Amino acid sequence: MLLSGFIFLFSGRTQFKVVIKALSPKEVTRIYTPRPLDRNDGTFLMRYRMYGSVRKGLKIEILYGDQHVAQSPYILKGPVYHEYCDCPEEDPEIWQNVMSCPSQEPQITKDFISFPTIDLQRMLKEIPTKFSQTRGAIVHYTILNNLIYRRSLGKYTDFKMFSDEMFLSLARKVRLPDVEFYLNVGDWPVEYRKANDTPGPIPVISWCGSVDSRDIVLPTYDVTHSTLETLRGVTNDLLSIQGNTGPFWENKTERALFRGRDSREERLHLVKLSKENPELLDAGITGYFFFREKEKELGKVQLMGFFDFFKYKYQVNVDGTVAAYRFPYLLLGDSLVLKQDSQYYEHFYIGLKPWKHYVPVKRNLDDLLEKIKWAKENDEKARKIAKEGQLMARELLQPHRLYCYYYKVLQKYAKRQASKPEIRDGMELVPQPDDRDSVCSCHRKKPLREDL
Repeated sequence: MLLSGFIFLFSGRTQFKVVIKALSPKEVTRIYTPRPLDRNDGTFLMRYRMYGSVRKGLKIEILYGDQHVAQSPYILKGPVYHEYCDCPEEDPEIWQNVMSCPSQEPQITKDFISFPTIDLQRMLKEIPTKFSQTRGAIVHYTILNNLIYRRSLGKYTDFKMFSDEMFLSLARKVRLPDVEFYLNVGDWPVEYRKANDTPGPIPVISWCGSVDSRDIVLPTYDVTHSTLETLRGVTNDLLSIQGNTGPFWENKTERALFRGRDSREERLHLVKLSKENPELLDAGITGYFFFREKEKELGKVQLMGFFDFFKYKYQVNVDGTVAAYRFPYLLLGDSLVLKQDSQYYEHFYIGLKPWKHYVPVKRNLDDLLEKIKWAKENDEKARKIAKEGQLMARELLQPHRLYCYYYKVLQKYAKRQASKPEIRDGMELVPQPDDRDSVCSCHRKKPLREDL
């Protein structure tokens, strides 16, 4: 690790190097740069993590020998803050422009159609009894003056650690609107009433939606955790997957692969199909919980490293308890995804089209073998679909897009509140982490106390 600039060599020999340093020679900071990720298509992902802030900005140089290439150098205008520096941009419009946030997110627009106004008082009376007792996985949040408060409603709210961390991270980057909402941290959507029902639906926020529910969908805890944990000890994140996509297409094993738990009966059917058609499909259950009586008949296989999935040319995506949260990772690989038809969806599914980004498969899997045979007989078409899916996933699942998505949900929700959010009885402050390893020097203008 260097202080004022980080050099990393890649591409076998010492041909290319990347230098990241403070723009001003008077500023010194620590930056961690792991190996670049070779995406096997002529592009590389270069990641870095800062352990200090710079006021003037960063200079990023890409050199071939001593010559600048790829439009190098890049100037990232300052100030630039490290992840744990609590220094939010006070103007949300400026932040959204810097982040290149899209003007609209189709899923957000669709989710809020049922909620032209949001009655916080009705939710305060109804949600604790209607949802927290039956599901037991509701967390009640209030964000006020850019501080996060919450109380748990139910026994099964441990996954609030993922939402806590994301809201705190977002609040360090941009001033959040004052907003009060309920987050369902369980697996299943919870609000199934229609807009014309009496009483009508209420806007519960969840990580997974379904065609017959009215929940407002956020990126899943898995995708959220992956984004936050990049360069912090987790290897199977949305970026590292892109640098570990296995052999080139023509060298992959021409069979479909599935590994997973027994969380849906169709997964058991996959194993039966695999035993009957081993030349087309390699499917195995790695752990039994729901159908333990089937283990003796179907067998159990060892866990497989996720990067090894992409040694296979085709990937089968079958629902678990809800949507299979592996789907974004499979898309980012270099294999064709065969996706089971599903009533469940994540926040980005709306941007995908069958036969363009993946190959659809019937819910009962009756046409799975037929679709695998089609892919084998139409290799170039299959390869094109795999590539289109990969490119779309790269676009929709970039870290900045996830931050933008979270912000836009909170922004739209806040605008529709019929009353002011409050810190309710039983709520506790979720504090920002105390990162003593990194220097935080915030140069933004702080709001006056009377503005708070």
